[in-house]
Amino acid sequence: MSAPSAVNTPQQVAGRRANSPHTSMFVRMLIRAAVLRRGRAASALLAMVVAAAVATAMMNLYVDVQAKLRTEFRNYGANVVVVAKESQSLPANALGKIDSALGPKTLAVPFSYAVARTQDGQSVVVVGTDFTRARQLNHWWNVTRWPETSTTASLHPAQDNPNEAAQQISPAHNAAAERRNSLAQRVSAGKESPSTGVPSGTPLPALVGMRAAAVATPDRKPFDLTFQGRTLQLAPAGLLQTGAGEDSRIYLDQSEFQNWTGVAPSTIEIAVNGSTEEIEQGIHQLAQALPTADVRPVRQIMEAEANVLNKTRATLYAAATLIVLTAALCVLATLIGWVFDRRRDFAIMKALGASERLVNGFFAAEAAALGAIGAVLGFAIGIGVAAWIGRVNFHAPVVPRFSVFPYVLAGSILVALISAVLPIGLLRRVQPAIILRGE
Repeated sequence: MSAPSAVNTPQQVAGRRANSPHTSMFVRMLIRAAVLRRGRAASALLAMVVAAAVATAMMNLYVDVQAKLRTEFRNYGANVVVVAKESQSLPANALGKIDSALGPKTLAVPFSYAVARTQDGQSVVVVGTDFTRARQLNHWWNVTRWPETSTTASLHPAQDNPNEAAQQISPAHNAAAERRNSLAQRVSAGKESPSTGVPSGTPLPALVGMRAAAVATPDRKPFDLTFQGRTLQLAPAGLLQTGAGEDSRIYLDQSEFQNWTGVAPSTIEIAVNGSTEEIEQGIHQLAQALPTADVRPVRQIMEAEANVLNKTRATLYAAATLIVLTAALCVLATLIGWVFDRRRDFAIMKALGASERLVNGFFAAEAAALGAIGAVLGFAIGIGVAAWIGRVNFHAPVVPRFSVFPYVLAGSILVALISAVLPIGLLRRVQPAIILRGE
């Protein structure tokens, strides 16, 4: 005869259950509710994934699009101009003060102006500039070929990296200084033309505007210009066409121009990076650093940049808001249907003693779980969408910004909880006695 089984006390049973591995009843109910009603759960989850993906893509694009648009606007030239005040001149270290005031990412280009005469007595504007910096600043200039001078002999296409550009500019200026010293030594030795300091019979390369070429060198051959009795022979290294005043000018290397005319730079064009507020702050700093100069913003560039950025931001926000609202409506409809499908389940919970707060909290937790899962999946999809849009439209990758994930997660959960407010109100009206009687 078998021995009677040992009788376990309620305390022993409770202790054995507490020590054994088990899943929380609350979590099990959440998973079971999603599994049994996969269609409605999938539709609500899809809506949250779409909303989170759109929000993630828009946030990533907005930050990168601002930087990329500002880079594109820099290709249209300077947005700030420094001009010497009337009867005054720019200080010799103006470029250094600009670089120290605005930082290394700022590109400043000096310009000197003089009116010379051709062999047949016609007037033409001659401009001295730094070809290295001018080429980096004015990408929009249509130039057949840039002059190969002491400052551009090793010039490559403009770099996007300001530090690389600065590294190119510095050796160029050293080469220019060495050439000026060499010219001075040859002048003292009598090997140069005493009026210009230029080797006799060696024309200097120049960048000639299309309209200026028709006046000075219609046949595109070397030509002479005279300024205050000093004659300089030039050779058209390349032609310039912009459709603006630059077409009527002849551009020389700044050091050669100053050796010939003795005219120092009177204008500095600057490309300042940053938002409109940062540009205005930079203008204020320049006004303090250069009290003898007049600092003016190029309103066309600044206003166009501000308008494009504002419209882009408004478009992105409007699109994201509409899609999020659509997703919220979809989640709301799904949760309302969920309440009607599960009225009997909630009635049983209330009949077994579940409080109103517990039932409402359970339903809100289901909605929050949908929002959290949708946020994670949507964030991953949104990163990919943003990268694809950046590659197609800007031919450059959009850097994933994981700092926006907390905002996407919090926003998705908030949208899901707001969508659950009305269904929870319907849930409160569930009467266990009426539902369980089948009425």
